[in-house]
Amino acid sequence: MFYSDELIEEVRSRNDIVDVIGSYVNLKHKGNSYTACCPFHHEKTPSFHVSRERQMYHCFGCGVGGNVFTFLMEHENYSFPEAVEALAERAGVSLPERTMSKEERKKADERSRIKDMNKVTAGYFHYLLKTEHGSAALSYIKDRGIDDETITKFGLGYSDKYSDDLYKYLRSKGFSDEEMLKAGLIKIDEKYGPSDRFWNRVMYPIIDPNNRVIGFGGRVLGDGLPKYINSQDTPVFDKSRNLYGLNLAKKSKRRGIIFCEGYMDVISMHQAGFDNAVASLGTALTVGQVNLIKRYTDSVYLAYDSDEAGTKAALRALQIMREFEMPARVISLKPYKDPDELIQKEGSEAFERRIDEAVSGIMFEIEILEHNYNQNDPQEKTEFQKEAAKCLSRIIEPLERDNYINSVSEKYNIDSKALKEAVTVYGTNRSDNIDTAVFRQQERRGSPDEEKEKQQLKTERVLITWLINDNELIPLIREKLTPDDFADPVYRSVVQMVYDQYAANSVVQPAVIMNHFQSKEEHEKVSSIIQQDFGVEISASEKSGAITDLVKKIKRKSIQKKIDNAGADLSRLKQLMDEKKAIEKISLLLR
Repeated sequence: MFYSDELIEEVRSRNDIVDVIGSYVNLKHKGNSYTACCPFHHEKTPSFHVSRERQMYHCFGCGVGGNVFTFLMEHENYSFPEAVEALAERAGVSLPERTMSKEERKKADERSRIKDMNKVTAGYFHYLLKTEHGSAALSYIKDRGIDDETITKFGLGYSDKYSDDLYKYLRSKGFSDEEMLKAGLIKIDEKYGPSDRFWNRVMYPIIDPNNRVIGFGGRVLGDGLPKYINSQDTPVFDKSRNLYGLNLAKKSKRRGIIFCEGYMDVISMHQAGFDNAVASLGTALTVGQVNLIKRYTDSVYLAYDSDEAGTKAALRALQIMREFEMPARVISLKPYKDPDELIQKEGSEAFERRIDEAVSGIMFEIEILEHNYNQNDPQEKTEFQKEAAKCLSRIIEPLERDNYINSVSEKYNIDSKALKEAVTVYGTNRSDNIDTAVFRQQERRGSPDEEKEKQQLKTERVLITWLINDNELIPLIREKLTPDDFADPVYRSVVQMVYDQYAANSVVQPAVIMNHFQSKEEHEKVSSIIQQDFGVEISASEKSGAITDLVKKIKRKSIQKKIDNAGADLSRLKQLMDEKKAIEKISLLLR
């Protein structure tokens, strides 16, 4: 621990978890907590819960959880000290200078070297573009209508046709083979040695929102394959959580963000005045990219290619946008393939009109459905109308749903009353209304001993959950069970902290308990206990019986373990047997 417990707790207490997570995820207030679709896995039904009272979060779908520090460690890939520092800066808390551990210093130095190397590489590629070596690449870019100002703005470049050109250049700048390999700039073959990952390609530096070069995309010159390649994931680059052009688009005065498919689409659109354009990095739109974009806008336009692949990509993107309650509209590019071609052929004013005419995601999906059915065939027309009703049934807000029903009814000449009835039926029977738990993977059944151990841990987990939910139980339980009676080491630590907090303040602060754990596995384990809510009301007598049974089970297991380890110490064995008999007399009377 680099900072004192007191300082860590001050930083945590001055960063409300709902405010922090709410800046990344669209939280909905529900009961005693806030809910959302989990930012760490893809889901349709929200199972991500944030508690302001406990200052904790937990996903009941994938199991992630913790406090405000954990969230930044998960979402931003920070170490614990980095999360503390980021939240301290957010809250205006001054931190003392700290000394990094050897391992942490190594990682920090590695990230710093990769960033420096990427910056040097981007500069070298940009230089080569303006030389005789890069003449073919420059001609390609110019032929696409890109001017010198835009070339400089995006830092476009060229990787030479010699497959070890960059390798030799970086070696001359003092970078090692190992560093280049970790940065994803070279490959090493056992037989042929090092070679550049990018060669004879137009190069597109990928720049993060803080204007740091984190990776590269490269388009081959000529007919070679693959046509495009991107940097692999590195300590500074995760393609699923970054977007090309966002460093510029975030400064735009235009409304919303326009998603494109390719680098040249983004570049062409920025040059034409649409400086709010971005593109994903060789992948379909991801949950991480939607979470990233939500920091900068509440409105999205999709300008994906008009071919079949682009249409499928748009439909997938709309599904993710809908689950994150991000309004999205689709720009029609037909008869052109992509935004770049449309702008080259018709100019920026034509594209501006396409933005104004963009249709909502729901109407786009229904338009696609229409083309899948023969509207002159009564049976196929009926199938289309059913599918349209299913699509409309996904709209939760009643007024919005009714408005869409009226619009679809008018556009496709469907009786509005019949359509509304169908939407209601499909809305009631939709499979994704089923609780997320139905889809959770069943636990693998192990050997009898493994099952007994699982049951024991479940017993301990349930009792700790009850202690955290009802602090008045602590004095009664503390008389019967010590932390050492718990088999799981993490649970032992939690129980000790619960007892200590209650002794000091007569109240338990779950988020403070979380401060003492730093690994992802421990955070998930502890958050699953703290965030659990039984959600049922039972009488005092029923509660007394249930708690008594849990205490007896834990105590029996604890004493049996001691008996097994007592060996030939007869005096100790007799004492333990007497304690085991006494368990049956335990009876906790709760009010």
